[in-house]
Amino acid sequence: MTTTRLTVAQALVRFLSAQYTERDGVRQRLIGATWGIFGHGNVAGIGQALVEYGDVMPYHQGRNEQSMVHAAVGYARQSNRLSTHAVTTSIGPGATNLVTGAALATINHLPVLLLPGDVFAARPADPVLQQLEVPYAGDVSVNDCLRPVSRYFDRVTRPEALIPAALAAMRVLTDPVETGAVTLALPQDVQAEAYDWPDDFFAERTWVIRRPGADPTELAEAVTAIRAARRPLVVAGGGVHHSRAEEALAEFAETTGIPVAATQAGKGSLTYDHPQDVGGIGHTGTATADELARTADLVIGVGTRWTDFTTASNTLFAAPGVRFLNLNIAPFDGHKMAGLPLVADARSGLTELTDALRLHGHRVPDAYAGEYTEDKERWEQRVDACYEADEPDVRRPTQPQVLGALDALVDETDIIINAAGSLPGDLHKLWRTRSRDQYHLEYGYSCMGYEIPAAIGVKLAAPDRPVWALVGDGTYLMMPTEIVTAVQEGIAIKILLVQNHGYASIGGLSEAVGGERFGTAYRFPAEDGGYTGAPLPVDLAANAASLGMRVLRARTVRDLRAALAEARAADTPTCVYVETETADTVSGAPPAQAWWDVPVAETATRPSAVKARELYERHVSTRRRHL
Repeated sequence: MTTTRLTVAQALVRFLSAQYTERDGVRQRLIGATWGIFGHGNVAGIGQALVEYGDVMPYHQGRNEQSMVHAAVGYARQSNRLSTHAVTTSIGPGATNLVTGAALATINHLPVLLLPGDVFAARPADPVLQQLEVPYAGDVSVNDCLRPVSRYFDRVTRPEALIPAALAAMRVLTDPVETGAVTLALPQDVQAEAYDWPDDFFAERTWVIRRPGADPTELAEAVTAIRAARRPLVVAGGGVHHSRAEEALAEFAETTGIPVAATQAGKGSLTYDHPQDVGGIGHTGTATADELARTADLVIGVGTRWTDFTTASNTLFAAPGVRFLNLNIAPFDGHKMAGLPLVADARSGLTELTDALRLHGHRVPDAYAGEYTEDKERWEQRVDACYEADEPDVRRPTQPQVLGALDALVDETDIIINAAGSLPGDLHKLWRTRSRDQYHLEYGYSCMGYEIPAAIGVKLAAPDRPVWALVGDGTYLMMPTEIVTAVQEGIAIKILLVQNHGYASIGGLSEAVGGERFGTAYRFPAEDGGYTGAPLPVDLAANAASLGMRVLRARTVRDLRAALAEARAADTPTCVYVETETADTVSGAPPAQAWWDVPVAETATRPSAVKARELYERHVSTRRRHL
């Protein structure tokens, strides 16, 4: 057996550069690049290895460890989970800053490889700088915080242990059921230690992404359930996109006439103008989709986890005897809602269902199709009314008018990224998705600060497409640092920065649950102790400009339209800054079409909380458990 003597870090970088995925005959690099911020825990190990092998492993310089994970996740999602990035950090705070990004990746089933430095395996001095001492366990470090948010975790304490650890890491990253954050904790002394590696370790490996079909018994039961339903409804989740099952879903819907609603992750599974598309579903859904959900006798979940926003905290699917059919590659999700499981890849399963139903000539009643078609037309009229601006030269825009101005400009090539605040609800209800991957909304973790670094990752995966990060002022202040990275590397993302002076979404929620918007506005304190004074004199546009970004300010709707068009045409990182008209309301969009459970104080003296509790108890009484 021939060997090559390299450090552990050098061997790992060389190994990663030779890993590939393949699905449907298309092959690509699994680890497309490495993000890194260097310190004493990785500078002499992974840092030196990236210099040694810079010709085979591209490197991106980050400003915040959490942001680097978000960028890698954005890249992975845009790459259909077939390619991702690695992230290297030092020990201590560099490693713990990964935790939020790791949780986001794992919750959303998106692959990312984390390579945090760790304390010395040999313990030549104890403790070292940034080491957490744990009196009851000598083998624990702060990196163990990453265990519960990782789909796979290993600490490589000897050089030869890297071989099984690295192979296991690749297996999990490429598993469509298990994928998420994968952590290989690397003690700083081990990173720099040399070992004679078998050359087979560096051979190219191709990890084939499976498309398992359905079990014949489960398929037959699913067909029987669909044929018996009079008011079936499909709920498309993120699994449709991960599987690239959009065309299969369209064929299924066109063949059967069954309407398709979408979760935040599944929006765009059908384009907005598809006859069977009825928009978003759940607390932030459309009236069309939610009314269909209330009367559906069979709900067909495709690639969805059935979160509380989708089910309206188990108050939405209200028809007596309603049943669920879950097409999901993960058995764990396939059995939720007491549903009939159809465990299969989304594309394979939909194709098999379509073929079987076509043999029977199955299609929903014409009256049902006519009903949802008319309801959809009425909802589109409401969207038009929200987007319309009567005085485009005079007034500042509302948030829906901001979205309307962007909606009028983009085409199917644009990609829209968002994650938190009041924008997700407005986008889910109002946005007219024109392509399978235009709508990129991270709502599994709804992590403030995701948008800007994720936009960088998406742009790296789709360099020829316009990529927009839609950001509120609260989110912007969480994590604007990667603007510097975009400027440094010439990554021409577009930021639409909406200033509404605070946490508008939570402000609205606070008011609804009797919290009286306490602590949600960005204002000076008042004498009563609340933040109800004048708005803070913060100029976020100037801040973005100070980080090197070109900034276009818009005061009116007409200004906004011009600025957006200029930003879209720009080949450098560009920010459009706009202050919205209704600073003390969530957005002016249609109200929630379904409930969401946020518990309200059971006892209170303030009238707002007492009234909110009465309403809460009425909603809770409608909840049902699908057992």
